Amino acid sequence: MTSTAPSRRTVLCGLAVALAAPGALAACSSSPGEYQPGATTSAAPSVGGGVPLAQIPVGGGTIETLGERVVLLVQPTPGVVKAFDAKCPHQGTTVDPPQGGVITCPNHFSQFDAATGALRKGPATRGLTELPVTVLNGTVQVA
Repeated sequence: MTSTAPSRRTVLCGLAVALAAPGALAACSSSPGEYQPGATTSAAPSVGGGVPLAQIPVGGGTIETLGERVVLLVQPTPGVVKAFDAKCPHQGTTVDPPQGGVITCPNHFSQFDAATGALRKGPATRGLTELPVTVLNGTVQVA
């Protein structure tokens, strides 16, 4: 039996187009990868959809696949959201969500600061790549 329902990709692409309408976004980051409540923006939402803010634990984070990209979303303090490329800069392994304020790569155990993505311990030679993030109607979007 063949389904006539639209695919997930079709639905998410339609949502992204609808949200890109002028004036649709209500908040943005104060730095490339940080959202602070009360800010405004005209940046476009992520292509791969978003993640409900409630799914990102305060003091922790979550790994999400948005479009073709794997991202780490963290909420170091209530209402402050940051996004990082989830690939370890050492060899591209997906890092684990933070525990105790530390993001760890399971491959060679590089460690990064959960609030900033800064390198704490190698073999990686630099921190995680920060990504622009916005929050719209309680949904986190990564540009």
